[in-house]
Amino acid sequence: MSLITRGLSLLAGAVLSLAAATASAQDSSGYEETTAGSPSAAAMTVDLLVARPLGLVATVLGTVVFVASLPFQALAGNVSDPARKLVAEPAKFTFVRPLGEGVN
Repeated sequence: MSLITRGLSLLAGAVLSLAAATASAQDSSGYEETTAGSPSAAAMTVDLLVARPLGLVATVLGTVVFVASLPFQALAGNVSDPARKLVAEPAKFTFVRPLGEGVN
């Protein structure tokens, strides 16, 4: 079996597994159960396709700026504030926050 065929087989299996998991998560009426505070599907989609990639860019750029300014911040004795603002907060926004939360 060629590498492309094997990759397509794995992709098809993953899609079918995801479809089965989604179908089992639905209630008997065929609609997913939602709670009052949960984000909408549109918010999750925008978060996944727009906010998360922008958050990743902000994390990388913030890390570059932080590393470039680190010697000066170390001389001034103030490393924790720039580290939090430039690296930790964008990283939390990108990787820790639940999908769709905080995107309006």
